[in-house]
Amino acid sequence: MKLAFSTLGVPGLPVSDVVRLAVVHGYHGVELRAHPEEPVHPGLDPARRAEVAAAFKAAGVEILAVAGYARIAAPGDDEDVLREVRDLLMLARDLGAPYVRVFPGADTDRPREESDALAARRLAAVAEDAAALGVRVLLETHDSHRTGADAIRVLGPVGHRQAGALWDVMHTWLGGEQPSDTYAALAPHLGYVQVKDIASADDPTPLPLGAGVLPLAECVEVLSRAGWDGWLCWEYEKRWHEQAAPLPELLGPGREHLERLLGASA
Repeated sequence: MKLAFSTLGVPGLPVSDVVRLAVVHGYHGVELRAHPEEPVHPGLDPARRAEVAAAFKAAGVEILAVAGYARIAAPGDDEDVLREVRDLLMLARDLGAPYVRVFPGADTDRPREESDALAARRLAAVAEDAAALGVRVLLETHDSHRTGADAIRVLGPVGHRQAGALWDVMHTWLGGEQPSDTYAALAPHLGYVQVKDIASADDPTPLPLGAGVLPLAECVEVLSRAGWDGWLCWEYEKRWHEQAAPLPELLGPGREHLERLLGASA
């Protein structure tokens, strides 16, 4: 498996510094948080997009994904949501990233079946655009659809290769789903896996990998046993928890911890 980290852990850091951290600490790739407060977002002009892509390529570091904030099951006008996703897809294409992340974001007061159908309709609408651009749009296990069982209710009806799943191990754990059950649900659709660690279900403050309660070893074992050979991406949510330790000093030990887990499950 290849290892990446998310720029959510180093909010606002210039691209050159992100690339340097990946190289110094031995990561194969980076998930870029695509928000207007970050250096990389859909508002970048073509010249800057080319510069970002070139910087990563020169360093031999892959851009794993563009992590967007479109909410595919949210109430509102379809065209606004579809436009946001398509902008993210074009950014990913220009950067050479294979994936775009979207959230579910359903209104929990709405009947579940309606939200599922809304999300499936929108994902189906952008799947052909994604195919034309050579990018996959991944629905993250998050918020209203935090388990694999939740996500598959959307992805199953879509039935398109370019609409897949992003497994966030924290949310499936919070949803009470076992790693083996998550993988069984998502395996036909799985793009990559976000790993992290937290203190407890009541305290989501990010911790160094292996220092918290999340079943990382079990998740890696499930993936390895199935012969899955994709990406593990460390999403350290420093942006939302200012009191958390700085990510750069944790990147080396974090990579080593993941490598130990991979070695133990080989």
